[in-house]
Amino acid sequence: MQQMIFLALALMIAPLSPTDTAVTAARAVDAHYNHLKSFRAAFTEVYTGPGVSRTENGVLWLKKPGRMRWDYQQPREKLFLIDGQTAYFYVPGEAQARKTSVKNIDDIRSPLRYLLGKTKLEKELEGLSLAPDVKPLESGNIVLRGIPKEMKDRVSDAILEVSPAGQIYRIVVHEADGTTTDFRFSNLEENISIQDSLFRFIPPPGVEMIQSNQAPQ
Repeated sequence: MQQMIFLALALMIAPLSPTDTAVTAARAVDAHYNHLKSFRAAFTEVYTGPGVSRTENGVLWLKKPGRMRWDYQQPREKLFLIDGQTAYFYVPGEAQARKTSVKNIDDIRSPLRYLLGKTKLEKELEGLSLAPDVKPLESGNIVLRGIPKEMKDRVSDAILEVSPAGQIYRIVVHEADGTTTDFRFSNLEENISIQDSLFRFIPPPGVEMIQSNQAPQ
């Protein structure tokens, strides 16, 4: 029944074209993600800054309400997990794991958990507009630009590449300090069965849990 309802809603959303307005594209994203319960995708994260360049790969999991798990696999394993209330950071083999309240977290990945909630990009992104100067990775996709309200003191702007179906395939975050983080998503799976236990963090034996607002780099 849930799948039938989702299909009917999807059919009500007219396919987007590059000439559509930013608001139309943003509302298509809202309509798509607000009716999802869970989400899984492979990701590539490319970080660049003064004298630094790093590419990492792994799997992202999202599940309502507000749960998120980033399993980094290459070039080294690490974990960033949000259980809805608390965020955890852990690098296998290290003697300490870190945790902090979601309200206090300072990490550009954390707002993505709202994709499976009551998403409204028009409210989340100030100055929402099309970004015709940015070429999409996939022909036919639309590129949006805006400033995340929650992080406007830190982020100069964010770029979202959106498919005609309203799916987000890329997010590029430009920070005020000149660093850029480029998230690219592939092999998207939606409304799949995900165990709640995937979003629980239990420190390995001998690992100390400490309070910290910063994720490992």
